[in-house]
Amino acid sequence: MSAFPILYSFRRCPYAIRARLAIASSGRTVELREILLRDKAPEFLQTSPSATVPCLKDGDKVLDESLDIMLWALEHSDPEGWRQAADEHAMLSLISECDGPFKRHLDRYKYDTRDADADRQEERSAAAGFLWQLDDRLAAGSWLFGARASLADYAVLPFVRQFANTDRAWFDGERWSALKAWLVRFETSDRFRAVMPKLEKWHAGNEPVLFPAAAGEN
Repeated sequence: MSAFPILYSFRRCPYAIRARLAIASSGRTVELREILLRDKAPEFLQTSPSATVPCLKDGDKVLDESLDIMLWALEHSDPEGWRQAADEHAMLSLISECDGPFKRHLDRYKYDTRDADADRQEERSAAAGFLWQLDDRLAAGSWLFGARASLADYAVLPFVRQFANTDRAWFDGERWSALKAWLVRFETSDRFRAVMPKLEKWHAGNEPVLFPAAAGEN
């Protein structure tokens, strides 16, 4: 049995990225287990009700939603004040819009061949409407809710990154300058690099990998 809460994760998944961002910010130590989505470990399948990442196991508690994991971490410790940076109801409302309509259009844009009725250009345009809203917010301050980074920023940024990288030339050619600056600042940050370690697929019996990486030195 692990001495720490266990986080089943997948490096590139935006849901898993935002969970790792909150855990790293909180300073809470977890055992990080990298899952291959095409070859999922049986221990992971026994733990996750939805068989999706991220999934956190903390004793008898299992959290199977990325936002719940973010809140779990920040309830333990929120040294950067992500939850205090703005009205939490407003932040959760914006995150809900990201996770709902925006993510649906993003998926149908990025994976248009999976849906017979998906039109790539129409889905991109529909998703872009949400990004223009973000750009308007960011034009008024460095972050989505003003001068301080918030829960909303780090919950939404991994999905904007996924959208941008679907066609980066097109994305960079658009005039959402505040949005682009916000994304680039994130992508080139030490914070982002710290939550993107390249790990081998986890197998039972592997030496535990503690996350954040310096956790064992604290």
